[in-house]
Formats: sequence, structure tokens, C-alpha cells
Amino acid sequence: MYQHFFKRLLDFCVALVAIICLSPVLLVVYLLLTVLNKGAGALFLQERPGKDGKIFKIIKFKTMSDECDENGHLLPDEARLTKVGKFVRSTSIDELPQLINVLKGDMSLIGPRPLLPEYLPLYSPEQARRHEMRPGITGWAQCHGRNAISWTEKFKMDVWYVEHVSFWTDTKIIWVTVLKVLKRTDINGGGLATMEAFNGDN
Repeated sequence: MYQHFFKRLLDFCVALVAIICLSPVLLVVYLLLTVLNKGAGALFLQERPGKDGKIFKIIKFKTMSDECDENGHLLPDEARLTKVGKFVRSTSIDELPQLINVLKGDMSLIGPRPLLPEYLPLYSPEQARRHEMRPGITGWAQCHGRNAISWTEKFKMDVWYVEHVSFWTDTKIIWVTVLKVLKRTDINGGGLATMEAFNGDN
């Protein structure tokens, strides 16, 4: 009952209240990034697979500029990550626009993180089970290492959550996520500005 009805109702109500309460913060961050991202804009929209692999556009604050080298190629992530962008990412403020995705029904507050569409054919049948439910802003894997754990470990945790979703599990995930955000832990993987790409083996 919780997974098929109350979870979605709770998602919608919490996301709506959060957007209203956080609107001043969202507006300030939007304006700052618009100015400091050197013309790259404040929002980042990208296609991601949701429940049953259905593609939607995820909304995040953009934490990197679009600066290129002399050959027109984008600079490494670390070079394009602005100081404000680094703060926005380390505090997970960049994830807040996904509350709009939750209102729309693309995402849940809690669930496996939505990854890139090109990863879809790389999943094993067991790993693909992560798409049996809506992806989340945070999830079980984010509570146990976030970007600091391997893809294999992350997918095992995603499937575990799919099999054990409950109100109490979600409550625990929210609590642990808040603590990790306050401590700013497990943001990057292996010293990188972003998590390394999944190639089907790692």
C-alpha cells in the first residue's frame, strides 16, 4: 500500500511544501549561477531513464561553466567547476530543482538515483531492477557512500531498496541524507569532480 499509493502522495505534498519554503534560496542560487557561470546558464537539463526506463529530463542547478580549450573542447570538470558551483554541489543545493521532477511524477524523493540513458544496455538483468520504481533525489546507496563507492556496490544497494521499500526505510534514508549533507561527505568519487563513468564492469 505504501509503495503504490502513500509514497507518491507523500512525495507530492513534501515536494510542494519544500518548493514554497525554499523559493527564496532557489531564487538567490539561480541568480548567482546565472551571473557566475559565464553565460552557461543556471539550470542543467539532461535526459535520464525513470521508472521502467522511460526517459525524462532531470532538472538540476548547473555547477560548471562551459569553458573550452583552444581546440574548442570542454575543459576537465575540475577546471569548469566554479567556487559557487563547488559550494552548491557540496551542500547538495544543486539537487533541489529536482523537486519539480517529483511534482511532475518523474521522480520520487527517495529511490535509486537516475543515471544516464547510455547505461541502460550495460546493466545486468539484476541491475536493471533499479528501474522497477521511480528514481529518487536521494536513496539507499547515497546513505552508504554516495559517489565514494563502486558501481557494483551502488547497484546492489539500489536493488536492495527496490525489494525493501517501506515508510520506515524512507524515513531512515531521509535522516541519514540530512546528516551527510550537513557533514558534506561522500560528494565526489576517487578525487574526481564527478563520479567516473559506468562501463558495465566497474
